[in-house]
Amino acid sequence: MPTTTRKPWSREELLILLNLYEKIPFGKFDQGNPVLVDVARRMERTPGSVAMKLSNLASLDARLAARGIKGLSGASALDRAVWTEFHAQHEALAPESEALLAELLTGDADSPIEVQPEAIMMLRVPEGLTEGTASVKVRRGQRYFRQAVLNAYNGRCAVTGLGIRDLLVASHIIPWNAAAQHRLDPQNGIALNALHDKAFDRGLITFDTELRLVCAPSLRDHFAEATVSQSFQAFEGRPLAVPAEAAGPKPEYLEWHRREVFGK
Repeated sequence: MPTTTRKPWSREELLILLNLYEKIPFGKFDQGNPVLVDVARRMERTPGSVAMKLSNLASLDARLAARGIKGLSGASALDRAVWTEFHAQHEALAPESEALLAELLTGDADSPIEVQPEAIMMLRVPEGLTEGTASVKVRRGQRYFRQAVLNAYNGRCAVTGLGIRDLLVASHIIPWNAAAQHRLDPQNGIALNALHDKAFDRGLITFDTELRLVCAPSLRDHFAEATVSQSFQAFEGRPLAVPAEAAGPKPEYLEWHRREVFGK
């Protein structure tokens, strides 16, 4: 049974909660959420204390404040310090938090787990994956980024609404290799289906300042083809479907994509 006595939160526990914070929508910070119940049990805390700490962290989130959403007051000095450190050093601390969460849940820091808003699942590991294929740190970071982005969009493509997770990609706005400091920022990602991800990556589509889909001239040249018309022309001018609780992509990242990738 979880202890009811108050004990100080450790840096490692806060990193785990910050990992969950980026994967679970604000509206699901509830003590009945099965993810929080499981994490609380393993931390030997109550589900209510975990939900409250997530709400404390939400009070530090400028993304929520900009939309008029307030968290719960009472964030500690350590909360503030770890929050600042985590968001200033995403490249290092997101993989660390992923390892801490996996170790807490399974006893193995490298267990391939997936956290959805109200469920924890084990992932299939592709055959032949070795340290030579991708480093441990890179795998952890990619896993964190994918889950945070897909969950922010409720597991649906932001263009078409497709909701089959196996067919979705956490598409980088600024590519992985272009800016290390942004590569694991969830706001540098958009949930797209594999086709639109490829088109976005190749500069065939982008999104304007109102988040509306824009097609490059080279793609428009193929609008007469039924498949292209159905997949792209039908969605041109429509805004990305960003859930109300999600921060959405950072404008400066999309500006970079329009300038450096689109139509090139």
